[in-house]
Amino acid sequence: MKIESWLRELASFIPYLIGVNAITFLFMGLDKQKAKQQKYRIPERTFWLLALIGGSIGAWLGMQSFRHKTKHRSFVIGIPALFLAQVVIIISYSFL
Repeated sequence: MKIESWLRELASFIPYLIGVNAITFLFMGLDKQKAKQQKYRIPERTFWLLALIGGSIGAWLGMQSFRHKTKHRSFVIGIPALFLAQVVIIISYSFL
């Protein structure tokens, strides 16, 4: 019974995760374009905030797809670490 309840909660959370990851991914692409054109950039704290609220997959995919922020050690290590931490939190929450 606990598993069914957890799956229902997870299913209601999926649209949110899709949305925040899509936005994060698009922002990565937009910021890469702005970098190439030497225009005003999206602050790094915006990417971190988006990743923190669930957009870590979108940030990682954006980094890989657009080759963006891949020279920033904090992003290369931090984004995957944040994703793993989020997975651990979700899994541990499901067993409470």
